[in-house]
Amino acid sequence: MDSDTLQAFQNELICSICMNYFIDPVTIDCGHSFCRPCLRLCWEEGRAPMCCPECREISAKCDFNTNAALKKLASLARQTRPQNINNSHSICVLHKETKELFCEADKRLLCGPCSESPEHMAHSHSPIGWAAEECREKLIKKMNSLWKINQETQNNLSQETSKFRSLADVRNVSARADLAQMQKPQPVNPELTSWRITGVLDMLNNFRVDNALSTEMTPCYISLSEDVRRVIFGDDHRSAPMDPQGVESFAVWGAQAFTSGRHYWEVDVTHSSTWILGVCRDSTTADTNIVIDSDETFLLISSKRSNRYSLSTISPPLIQHVQRPLGRVGVFLDYDNGSVSFFDVSKGSLIYDFPPSSFSSPLRPFFCFGCK
Repeated sequence: MDSDTLQAFQNELICSICMNYFIDPVTIDCGHSFCRPCLRLCWEEGRAPMCCPECREISAKCDFNTNAALKKLASLARQTRPQNINNSHSICVLHKETKELFCEADKRLLCGPCSESPEHMAHSHSPIGWAAEECREKLIKKMNSLWKINQETQNNLSQETSKFRSLADVRNVSARADLAQMQKPQPVNPELTSWRITGVLDMLNNFRVDNALSTEMTPCYISLSEDVRRVIFGDDHRSAPMDPQGVESFAVWGAQAFTSGRHYWEVDVTHSSTWILGVCRDSTTADTNIVIDSDETFLLISSKRSNRYSLSTISPPLIQHVQRPLGRVGVFLDYDNGSVSFFDVSKGSLIYDFPPSSFSSPLRPFFCFGCK
C-alpha cells in the first residue's frame, strides 16, 4: 500500500469533530460516522433538532449502536501509529531506553529492563497501545453510565417543571372551584388552601423592578360591577354610577410601561381591604373617567360585600376561593409569553395566573386602594 493510499485510509478513520481516530464510533441515519461522546456533546449543546454535524440532515433518533468494524480499524490504527519518542518522560532515566510497557499494578510506564527488575517482575505488563485501548474502553463505559444518569435527571427535571406549571394553570383553579361546589358547602365563601411553591420568590426576584409604581396618587371614586366584568373609576362620585359598591379611593399608575421582557414587583395591601392590582393597556392612563373591561386588562380585585371579603378577576370573570393576602402581593408580567401572575409574598404561594394571551399594546402597572 503506497503512502497516499495509506493516508487516505487513515483519514477515513478520523472523527470530523475531534479530528482524532474514532472512539466508540457510531454511524447515524445519513451515513456519516462520529465518536459517540463527540456526537452526544455536539447534540447536547445544539439541543433540537438533532442534525448531522457534516451534512446537517436531521436525525430521527438520538442513540445508535456502535459500529464494531469501524471501532476495530480505528483501534488498530492507533496502536500502529508512530509513538512520540522525543518526550523526555518516555525515556527511562536509568536504562536510557524507551518506555513501551505499562505496569498494571503501579499504573506506570516502564522500559524493558525495568519490567524485568525485582520491583516489577511479578506485576502484569502490557504494550502501551493495548493498555491505552483498555483504558479507553473503561472510560467509555463510565461515560455511557453518566450519560444515562444525565438523561434520567433531565427527564425528572422536565416532569417537575410540568408539575410546577400545572400549579399555575387556570384549569386547576376551575377544577378546584368545581370540587368545592360538589362538596355542597355552607352558604359562605369556600376557602381553599394555598401551598407554598419552594423557590418561586427567589426566581421572581431575578426580574424585580424597583419603584414600579409612581409616587403620585390620584383621588378617585371606584365602582365594581356585579358580574365582575367592569371597573369604573373617575374623579368624582358621578363618574361611578353604581353607588352601592362605590368606594372612595386613590389610584396609582406605573412609573413606566412595558413592551417586552419579564418584570416583577410587589405592593403592600396591608392597610386596605378594597384594592385593585395588576396591569392595564397604557392608553387608558390618559382618561380622567375610565371604564376598565377585559381588553388587555389583567387585574386582581379585593372587595368587601356583606362583611365578606373576596378576590376576583376581570378576564375571565372569576371569584378566587383562596385566603385574601394580608401583606404584600407580587405581580409577575412576562410580556413575551403573554402571562400575568399574582403571588402571596408572605406565603410564597400562587394566587392566580391569567391564561396565556398575546399582548399588542404597552402595559402599565396599576394599583388602586380604597379608604375603607
